[in-house]
Amino acid sequence: MQQVLQKMGVEQDILSKEEKKILNEQGYLNLGKLLSDENLNRIRNRVQKLLDLEGELAGIELEQSPNIRHSKDPGAKRLGDLVNKGEEFDVFYTHPKVLAAISLVLGDNFKLSSLNYRAALPGAGLQKLHADWPEAVAKDDYMVCNSIWLLDDFSKENGATRIVPGTHLKSALPQQVMKDPMDSHPEEIVIEAPAGSVFIFNSHTWHGGTKNVSIAPRRAIHSYFCRRDQVQQIDQKKYIQKETLDRISQEAAHVLDVDQRKSISV
Repeated sequence: MQQVLQKMGVEQDILSKEEKKILNEQGYLNLGKLLSDENLNRIRNRVQKLLDLEGELAGIELEQSPNIRHSKDPGAKRLGDLVNKGEEFDVFYTHPKVLAAISLVLGDNFKLSSLNYRAALPGAGLQKLHADWPEAVAKDDYMVCNSIWLLDDFSKENGATRIVPGTHLKSALPQQVMKDPMDSHPEEIVIEAPAGSVFIFNSHTWHGGTKNVSIAPRRAIHSYFCRRDQVQQIDQKKYIQKETLDRISQEAAHVLDVDQRKSISV
């Protein structure tokens, strides 16, 4: 995997010492604006076309997957399996700086678990504080790590994600410590940043959406990674299409944990 990452442009110094310190100690990191305005518009347009095309079936892959907990999400619009839905989405699991941050959390032996779109609707979006793993894990034995790509400005008004820094280092889950994980935590912060920004979350850090009290959806794409010995949320081998494999590099296929010599069309 280390050679794969090097071929994808992941160098040792691609993250600064300060960025590494923040991610290790706080459990999250703002990588800044990685998407240009031009790319943002292309991605937004592609997302809207997919929502129009898929209609009531939008996000069906997430409901069908036995590996995604709480797949029902009535307060949001969703799309699943973006790996196969356009070259606009390739950057979400191949960007060198993102891969460097994921590698810092999970080590070199990781893979993409799922690539999905989610838009918290006005009046909805509040989630309990949670970790994306059913049990607490030992420090440096992390199983999952997420990247959140902001398609809109994130603010307290539109229900941006809240996070409790440093909780990935605790040997407990929110429901074991808090009376009600839906409540605010005294140490939580709400991430606020402009569209095009990318946040890395050690997914063992306590986090959750807040209520969107604006008049517009809050849109984001999540490229979610897991250790290579874990089960993917979306089985990439099951869903991968020939068109996708023909388009992406061998290194990108390795991140997906698929064999470019074998593909199916769905």
